[in-house]
Amino acid sequence: MDAKSPHREPVRRRRERSRALADEFDGVVSRGLLRTVGVDHRMVRREVAAGRWALHGVQTVATVTGALGPLAHRWRAVWEVGADIAAVDGVTALQHAGMTGFDDDVVHVSVKHTAEVCPVDGVHLHKVVRRVDGELVAGGLPRTRPAVAAVRAAHWAVSDPQAALLLVMPVQQRLCTGAQLLDAVGRVRGRSRRAFVRQVVSDVADGAHSLGELDVAAACLRRGLPPPARQTVRRLPDGRAYLDLEWPEARLVVEVDGTGHLLALATSDDTLRQNSVALGASLVLRVGLLGWRLTPEAYLDQICAAYWHRVQRSA
Repeated sequence: MDAKSPHREPVRRRRERSRALADEFDGVVSRGLLRTVGVDHRMVRREVAAGRWALHGVQTVATVTGALGPLAHRWRAVWEVGADIAAVDGVTALQHAGMTGFDDDVVHVSVKHTAEVCPVDGVHLHKVVRRVDGELVAGGLPRTRPAVAAVRAAHWAVSDPQAALLLVMPVQQRLCTGAQLLDAVGRVRGRSRRAFVRQVVSDVADGAHSLGELDVAAACLRRGLPPPARQTVRRLPDGRAYLDLEWPEARLVVEVDGTGHLLALATSDDTLRQNSVALGASLVLRVGLLGWRLTPEAYLDQICAAYWHRVQRSA
């Protein structure tokens, strides 16, 4: 063996090099990377037996003992599935990009549908028809970009409400833009709730707000209500307010809130406007556009009940 071979180095030195390497991956390292610093399977076996290191699968070695952190779990998932074919995707890719407020301890990983892979504990494997151009982030943990990850997460969600949430949150938290979501939904093929995902992405990208008003108005007509006035102007102490839908004979106003209304300052402005309109004896009902996509009949029940009650009371 060459005198310069890393295998000639003292075990202590190789152990230090291994730990320094693992620090880049939150305390874990793959067997392939260990070989680059002169650590073979025999040394791994000895370190594990001595209680200094721990195995977390076939390919993943921790140079520390104890529970792994989120980043270590993600690297483990990639190495165990296959570093050359796997990418962290969906909810996990969004969490890696900084998304907060959504808990999911399983690591979601995507591979091409032709890949032959074995199940990995703690990893949810998803087979995708194809990788779209530019979907992977260059450098670091192999992962999909937020817009692609959000669309896939919505297709993989357990329910429509969860799917809508996973499309709204990345835009709210500025991980991607509505325009990027629109581009991703046009290129990523999902296997479930395709129409719903496209509709919600359109709403999230907005410009769909006016379409939401039309949807609500048309549904009210089908329920037997008269046509509402749209975008009527109300003069308020702090300026003008444009009301989405209004039935003056019932003193009933319906405001359709697009995703832009979910931002903190917009919510404050909407509340002040609603209070000003209510002080003029009009009832203001709010319809969240994403909520409308999920449960339109429940909103319609409220609107119709309010309309007929107020018309009869004023007769």
